[in-house]
Amino acid sequence: MTITVIIPCFNEEHYIASCLDSVLKSDYDKDKMEILVVDGMSSDKTRDIVRLYIKKYNYIKLLDNQDRIVPISMNIGIKEATGDYIIRLDAHADYPLNYFPKLIVWHQKLDADNVGTTIITKVKNKTLKANSIKEVLSHKFGVGDSDFRTGIKEVKEVDTVPFGCFKREVFEKYGLYDERLVRNQDIELNKRIVNGGGKIYLIPDVQCTYYARENFTALAKNNFSNGYWSILTAHYTKKLKSLSLRHFIPLIFVLSLLIPTLLSLLVPNLIYVTLFSLGSYLALVIIMSLKSKDKGNSFFYLIMSFFTLHFSYGVGSLVGIFSLLGNYTKGKK
Repeated sequence: MTITVIIPCFNEEHYIASCLDSVLKSDYDKDKMEILVVDGMSSDKTRDIVRLYIKKYNYIKLLDNQDRIVPISMNIGIKEATGDYIIRLDAHADYPLNYFPKLIVWHQKLDADNVGTTIITKVKNKTLKANSIKEVLSHKFGVGDSDFRTGIKEVKEVDTVPFGCFKREVFEKYGLYDERLVRNQDIELNKRIVNGGGKIYLIPDVQCTYYARENFTALAKNNFSNGYWSILTAHYTKKLKSLSLRHFIPLIFVLSLLIPTLLSLLVPNLIYVTLFSLGSYLALVIIMSLKSKDKGNSFFYLIMSFFTLHFSYGVGSLVGIFSLLGNYTKGKK
């Protein structure tokens, strides 16, 4: 079976070489592989690095995406692809030697539409802060029922996987990536497949390594955008089924603080609802941080990581709602 590996990227000079090296070390027959790096016109050294690889390996191609949006990069790659299977990778990750062979074997064994693996979250710089963020991003209290982050012990049918391996005909049957979605494009496509009767499986016997953000500013910025686009994804697709309940929990948390606080201006005692919600959350965060504490991370940074992850996501969702309401109001005028 031939495979097409698609790697969308933009300004990934610190990660793209490591990603490509891991792909090139794969056990998969290189005569049956093509690698398409779809770049959003990077302004750093990403394109120069990729060109160095192209000189050595004739099955690597560099494609341009003037729009810089991941779903557009994926669609550019899919239209260019010649493989029987199309594998979507991330430049922020490394992949083991048997990654591609395992995906194809399980694809055929399960007769799946999409197959993915669990991920091991790591950081490039092992500081107390970075290690704390890494721990939270693979903790159930941090990311909810996201099985590909928290791990599984046996093959499991799921609603989404990271870095999926798709049958080529999946895109003919269910459509391409939704180019309106700056974020959540993978989740939306996978939910579309599942809601249309397709089968997606997560396999446990091979893992890839994902490199997380290493400071709170980057973590907050990334998750604010995730939360914002959770709302816009539901809006554009007109379907709450495009996402899962876990994507809206941070918004519910933020609203549990905001609404009673605002109403307390009229009914002062409602401020106790806010204090109860915040106190309950902080108690859980402290308990989870104590359980997760080890010599590689920091109790304080764990607390900050949980709070930054959840609060930035929830605020992003809230801003998404106000953005849509603002557009609706303008439209009415």
